[in-house]
Amino acid sequence: MRAAIFRGPGELAIEEIEREKPGPGEIAVEVRAAATCGTDLKSYRRGHPKLFPTLPARFGHEFAGVVTEVGEGVESFTPGMRVVAANTAPCGYCWACTIGRESLCENLVFLNGAFAEEIVVPAPIVARNTYEIPDTLPFEAAAPLEPLATVVHGMAESGIELGDTVVVHGAGPIGLMFVRLATLRGAHVISVDQSAWRLEQALAAGAERTVNITDLDDDARLEAIRAHTPGERGADVGIEAVGLPPVWEQTLDTVRPGGTAVWFGGTPKGALMSLDTSRVHYEELTMKGVFHHQPRYVATAVKLLATGRVDGMSLITETRPLEALVDSLEDMAAGRGSKFALVP
Repeated sequence: MRAAIFRGPGELAIEEIEREKPGPGEIAVEVRAAATCGTDLKSYRRGHPKLFPTLPARFGHEFAGVVTEVGEGVESFTPGMRVVAANTAPCGYCWACTIGRESLCENLVFLNGAFAEEIVVPAPIVARNTYEIPDTLPFEAAAPLEPLATVVHGMAESGIELGDTVVVHGAGPIGLMFVRLATLRGAHVISVDQSAWRLEQALAAGAERTVNITDLDDDARLEAIRAHTPGERGADVGIEAVGLPPVWEQTLDTVRPGGTAVWFGGTPKGALMSLDTSRVHYEELTMKGVFHHQPRYVATAVKLLATGRVDGMSLITETRPLEALVDSLEDMAAGRGSKFALVP
């Protein structure tokens, strides 16, 4: 079968490999759509020791498809079922899992290999994070399950309440999901970005206002953002959905006294930021880092996609053949698209 093989930074190609048979507790799935994401781009450019501890390796983790074969002991899934799966599953017994912090599990089981004609889903993910999807949900719309589940986690940690003013910094796929979910929660959402095209998408997702910060210096950016908040005090909740330390700082600098900054975008290892500790103290600011997802958030994300409350298709820039994987990643890097669905 055809599958994307990653051999190191910048070395990614579609190759012919042998199909795998599912072992006990596993299922084989014919991939009908696989979606690109920011993690794919970062991994393609600089590698990812946690996702790819050994090379060469299969590549990709957002997908939906049809079950073709099940391993011994699998009872919940049968060949022919339309399914979607998350990219990891927690162990359930480490210190983090036992206190309900499964996103910090020390023994996460990972799934890689979505950019292929077929993928075998590991048993722990089959058991906890794989779901049947309805015929009404296109495979392309279901594929972005994993990032939506992480955003559901972010929403759970945000404390957003009905009527809050929420500023989402970044209008890529993650930012757009935050815009949509915050809108569903009844918040007044402001989207901040440097791309007019992405800000148009944010309006379609439910943002009431947008702020294009292109060509503005730091002080002007903060002033422009605060100007759209009640009394120009700042946001009740600010969400960073970019993954750059300057945007982390911008997020904190534009929340009101007593406000909350959710730092969601992952930064490079060792990246540092500065903050006004006096303001954090005297204005009682709350700062939260949020990472990954948990099974309960995956279940919620599946419901949001299946019911259409979140339109997965709206996140897809274009559907392309599997062979366009590298070109699609390069287009993402150049700002010519946010997320591509690849069909084997």
